[in-house]
Amino acid sequence: MSGNLPYIVHMTQSANRSARIEARISPDALSTVKRAAEIQGRSISDFVVAAAQEAAQRTIEAAQIVRLSVADQERVAALLLNPPKPNAALKRAMKARARLIRER
Repeated sequence: MSGNLPYIVHMTQSANRSARIEARISPDALSTVKRAAEIQGRSISDFVVAAAQEAAQRTIEAAQIVRLSVADQERVAALLLNPPKPNAALKRAMKARARLIRER
């Protein structure tokens, strides 16, 4: 029964498609894409859509992750545990925020 699951998911995904994209591709790149699609048992269209979605997801995830060196991680932790006293600019900002909230 588990052998049928990917086919069912594949058919459901295909049935829900309504948008269309077009792309120009070199003959060499098309040959590579065709071969990869054949290896996975997919149509070229399905392969390209899946590859584009995977690349898009990786790009989005990479943009949302902040990477810090160990030293920077330690600095952030230290500042969270022992925050500096508010300076004049922060005090003004807090007062402005309080005014905005009262005005609502």
